Amino acid sequence: MVLSRIWSAFIIIAILVAGIRMATGDDKIFTRMVVGKSSDKYDSVYYYAIGSPLTQKLSPKYTEFLKEYGYYKVDSAYKASVLLSDNLAGDSVAIAKAANPAIKTFTYISVQKQLVRKVDGIIETAKNAVIDLIIPLIGILALFMGFLGIAEKAGGVRLLSKIIWPFFSKIFPDIPKGHPATGHMMMNFSANLLNLDNAATPFGLKAMESLQELNPDKTVASNSQIMFLALHASGLTLIPVTIIAYRSGLGAANSTDIFIPCMIATFVATMAAMFMVSFKQKINLFRPVILAWVGGISAIITLLVLYVTRLDATHAQSFSGILSNGIILTIFLLIVLGGVYKKIDVFDAFVEGAKGGFETAVRIIPYIVGMLVAISMLRTSGTFDVIINGIKMLFASLGTDTRFVDGLPTALIKPMSGSGARGMMLDSMKTFGPDSFAGRLACILQGSSDTTFYVIAVYFGSVAIKNTRYAIWVMLLADLVGIIASIILCYLFFGGVA
Repeated sequence: MVLSRIWSAFIIIAILVAGIRMATGDDKIFTRMVVGKSSDKYDSVYYYAIGSPLTQKLSPKYTEFLKEYGYYKVDSAYKASVLLSDNLAGDSVAIAKAANPAIKTFTYISVQKQLVRKVDGIIETAKNAVIDLIIPLIGILALFMGFLGIAEKAGGVRLLSKIIWPFFSKIFPDIPKGHPATGHMMMNFSANLLNLDNAATPFGLKAMESLQELNPDKTVASNSQIMFLALHASGLTLIPVTIIAYRSGLGAANSTDIFIPCMIATFVATMAAMFMVSFKQKINLFRPVILAWVGGISAIITLLVLYVTRLDATHAQSFSGILSNGIILTIFLLIVLGGVYKKIDVFDAFVEGAKGGFETAVRIIPYIVGMLVAISMLRTSGTFDVIINGIKMLFASLGTDTRFVDGLPTALIKPMSGSGARGMMLDSMKTFGPDSFAGRLACILQGSSDTTFYVIAVYFGSVAIKNTRYAIWVMLLADLVGIIASIILCYLFFGGVA
């Protein structure tokens, strides 16, 4: 019911904001919201440039950044509808305005309030949800659930369950000893730690199905399902290799310098999620077994942090690839060897498991389409821009440092859209530079949490849970803790950066 209300609110707010923009002169906003395509050059703006964005401490890639919003540079003020300058009081600006009185003038910074990113409308979003997400997901789910099928028949999942049982029995008290759900959850958490999204989703969906078997009320989220999703959505990842790669590509002086803040922020968010759900479910976390496991995981993370921080960007990415993909191949090898040892029909077990992957992918299509359409409407209507500008004005009026606000778009969109948040992170780095305060903060925020609403819609939808109880609020509060921790860490590590 909570998810239904939030989804309805997204759509209502988006349409109301779009209506206001239509009434104030944006006569193409409804077209953008319904049939707009990010690949089209609709509503293109041609601008004439004077001076350089570098004088306003913006990125050298600022021109490329403007193209993503449909702003294209021309060589004459006569051909332009917008004039961009680093100094509006200069003689060159006066000459250009005299030559073209209708031209609108902005500084390179002030024009950002006019920018509207080209994103897909609801028609393209619904189409791409199936083409770009579901179809690839069918193959991925079939692959990993096929190997899971072998592992289950060979007894590997139950073996993993026994290993992790001393810890999981304390935070998942409703799961019987040796149940496969603990093994599935462990594989999901491991894939998340290694930044293997393709593997984490199949393992996570299988874990939800296993937990649903134990759920006495099939339409209401169980305590175990809420704890699992809260920990999953906190997004604990050892090495943010994708973020490091983006920073390297955009010319960061040290692309791995955000690694430690990212690691700390996501760990804080995960601990916050565990503590909040445990408090709600009256679970005592201060037990020797829990403290030993958390301490052991913390020690492993610390050692990896110390090792990776000594590597340059190229070697850090290489190490991450070898570690992550090597572990996946090792798991596959052990599963097949276990199946052969147990003398089961390995290929038949794989096929049976893969069939379940296909069925799961088809079952979650309505949930993915529904959530992505609502998010698309929020983005194309300009609702996010209204919120971000409002936050910036609030903190500016209070006389506080507003540098962190330029990185907030990533945090605001991350709970709803991973690709949208990634776009906002890239925007921040392209606008202000990858080594700017805002650019670094956006990267830390990107690495501190997962796509909460997407996770809730897909994972609960896969098992037809209608009542999510307090899951959404706990997960959003954990996201908020991650955001606050990211901002504090950015000031601690990079506070002297403009």
